[in-house]
Amino acid sequence: MIEMKTRQELTTWIKKQKQLGYTIGFVPTMGFLHEGHLSLVEQAKKKADIVVMSIFVNPLQFGEGEDYESYPRDHDRDKELADSHGVDVLFSPGVEEMYPRSMSTTLVVHEGTDVLCGQSRPGHFNGVATVVLKLLQITLADYAYFGLKDAQQVAIIQRMVEDFHLETEIIPIDIVRESDGLAKSSRNVNLNLEERQEAPEIYTCLKDASRKTQNEEFTNSTDLEDWVRLQLQKKLTGKIDYVQVLEFPSLKAPKQLEGKILLATAVYYKRARLIDNIVIEIKG
Repeated sequence: MIEMKTRQELTTWIKKQKQLGYTIGFVPTMGFLHEGHLSLVEQAKKKADIVVMSIFVNPLQFGEGEDYESYPRDHDRDKELADSHGVDVLFSPGVEEMYPRSMSTTLVVHEGTDVLCGQSRPGHFNGVATVVLKLLQITLADYAYFGLKDAQQVAIIQRMVEDFHLETEIIPIDIVRESDGLAKSSRNVNLNLEERQEAPEIYTCLKDASRKTQNEEFTNSTDLEDWVRLQLQKKLTGKIDYVQVLEFPSLKAPKQLEGKILLATAVYYKRARLIDNIVIEIKG
């Protein structure tokens, strides 16, 4: 595995590989790698000739009072995991490399940000879209892989790629979970013992809701949301940020429960905010 730290070095190298006919699969991360990230690498290796992974904790997507400084980092461990799982190039720029001066132009996402995580994190997806656009231009990726744990992010990035006529194909990958069902996340290490023991109830509740929806036990999205919220309140000590039902991938409120529906939730704990979701296929 080759590690590169500058934009010029990486782009120059990739241009040479593309001239030889090789395709580029790109896995963007903020580091502290877990099996979710590595599953993206696994999928990238199936389709692309060369797999590039980035590790960059993007300050633009952290709001005031959020956990940018305390976000977990372990570069030596990440580098070893990336190498052992078949990453060809690790791109690990510093903040000064990605943002050598104050940005005079950033992206503003107009649709799909007033729901889910966007409600409590104003400007978050502007920062995500801006850095992803920069990374796609730097890596010249043919394919880019994103986990569906953040389904809102996947939908927004897909729209951004379409809006700017980028040639990168965005490939969503299913959520990777712990053996007890908890969605894998770099922030799980911030849970205390009690929080970690109860957190899998989030996914259990989503699965129960999916089953009930398939059995037509809910007549509208409000009833579904209310039921999930009540179950989570009973089972969790964390504070519920939101429970929301939306059409996917449009992220619009459904007029009725049919088609592809996203049921998503976020829960605040003392030192971590957990998100999870399930996509429900409903036949009309």
